Amino acid sequence: MVQYADCAGLLTNLPTIEDVLDDHASELGHDFIPYRHHVYRVLNLCLAIVGDSRFELEKIALAAVFHDLGIWTNKTFDYIAPSVAIAREHLSARGMADWVPDIEAMIADHHKVTRSRANPQLLVESFRRADWIDVSCGVRMFGVPRRFIADVDATWPDAGFHRRLVELTIDQWWKHPLNPLPMVKW
Repeated sequence: MVQYADCAGLLTNLPTIEDVLDDHASELGHDFIPYRHHVYRVLNLCLAIVGDSRFELEKIALAAVFHDLGIWTNKTFDYIAPSVAIAREHLSARGMADWVPDIEAMIADHHKVTRSRANPQLLVESFRRADWIDVSCGVRMFGVPRRFIADVDATWPDAGFHRRLVELTIDQWWKHPLNPLPMVKW
């Protein structure tokens, strides 16, 4: 399943991603750059897993830019539903409602611990794996070479993203000790 591209093929700027991030810059605040870097890391890791398919590039880009955005737009760590909602609204407003099921499945399952069975399975599972690679700082690799992951990380440094996730996790744990990771599914 893993077909990785060389570093020269990394995508560093997509209008789809930049436009959505610009629309939410005030909500992201000081997390704008860390989140932007996370989005591009996930995008490129997903493309490496799925086979660098430009065919699904826009769907992957949209899922990547919206998948965690509910953290900031809704100020919640239970952010899957809010992230899906703003993605759905964005797609519907642009006459792309037929993409909603694919994007929704990618966002909904991106923190699933076990393999996704959602359709389209290859795309959803590839996205899930890409996010896990980034969130785990490469501990989970899913067959992607360590060198490729390092190149992606060097191109888009962490910039405090993982530290922010730890802060949000601790805050969630204090407020909801019985539900510290509401976005994780088995």
